[in-house]
Amino acid sequence: MDHAGPSDVLPLRPLTTGELLDAAVVLFRGHATVLLPAGLLFALSEQLILAPLRAAAGAVPPAYLPTWDRFGSYWLLLAAGAAIEVTLISLLGGLTARAAGAALLGRRISGPGLLDPRGARFPAVVLVAGAAGTVMFTAALAGPVWFVAYAVLGLAVPALILDRVPVWQSLSRSAVLACRSGLRAGLIRILGYLVWFGIRVGLGLGALAVVESGSPWLGVLSVAGWTAVNAIAYPTLACLDAVLQVETRMRTEGLDIRLIRARTRHTLTPELLAVDR
Repeated sequence: MDHAGPSDVLPLRPLTTGELLDAAVVLFRGHATVLLPAGLLFALSEQLILAPLRAAAGAVPPAYLPTWDRFGSYWLLLAAGAAIEVTLISLLGGLTARAAGAALLGRRISGPGLLDPRGARFPAVVLVAGAAGTVMFTAALAGPVWFVAYAVLGLAVPALILDRVPVWQSLSRSAVLACRSGLRAGLIRILGYLVWFGIRVGLGLGALAVVESGSPWLGVLSVAGWTAVNAIAYPTLACLDAVLQVETRMRTEGLDIRLIRARTRHTLTPELLAVDR
C-alpha cells in the first residue's frame, strides 16, 4: 500500500455536490485497473440475466421499450433490472469503500490489495448486497417507492467496510446516514444515478443509432453497447456511494476532525474509521 495525500481524492472536509461527483470519478480512475474489469463482468452478467425477461416482455432492442399488451411482464423486467443494478453497485462498493478508506488514511491501495480477502468481508458484502437487491426489487414493484429505496440503500456496504458495523446493522446505518441533513446524501445519490442514466442512454442509443432496426446484429450490439456503458457507470456509482458515506460522516460525525488530529499525531490507522458503538 503506497502513501499518497488524502487531498488527492478525498479532502478532509465537507464537500459540495460537484466536488462529490468529481471525487467519485477520480476514485474510479485511480483504481480503474480493478474496477473496470469487475464492472465489465457484472454488466455482462446483468445483460445475460435480463435477456429472457426482455424476451418475455417483448422488449425490443436497442431501447427495450415496453410492449403494452405485456405490461405486467415489462413491469417485472423493470423491477428485476432495478434490483440487479442495486446488487451489482453494492458488490462493487466492497471494493470502492476499501479504496476510499485508503485514500482517507493518505495511502493508495494497489490492485492486488483491493482484491485481498483479508479484511475485505467479502461474504458479508454479498449478504448485504443481496439484501439491498431484495429490498429494491420489492420497492420497484411498488413504483415510486423505487426512488426512496435507492436513496437510502447505497451506503450499506461502505458502512460495512469502513464503519465496521455488523451485517444486520448495515442497511439501517445506511438509511440513517442517507437521511441526515434533510436527506442530503440520499438525494445526491439519486442525482448521481440520474446523471449516469442520461449518459448511459445517450451513449448507448447514440452508438446503436448507426445500426438499422432490422439488422440481425442489433440484439448483439445492444447487449455490447449497454454492457460497455454500464461497465463504467456501475463502478463510478459505487465510488460515489463510498465518497458519500465518508463525506456524510465528516459532515455530521466529525470524522474529518478525528483524522486530522490523528494525522498530526502520526497515529492514522484503519481502526479510526470504525464508528463508535
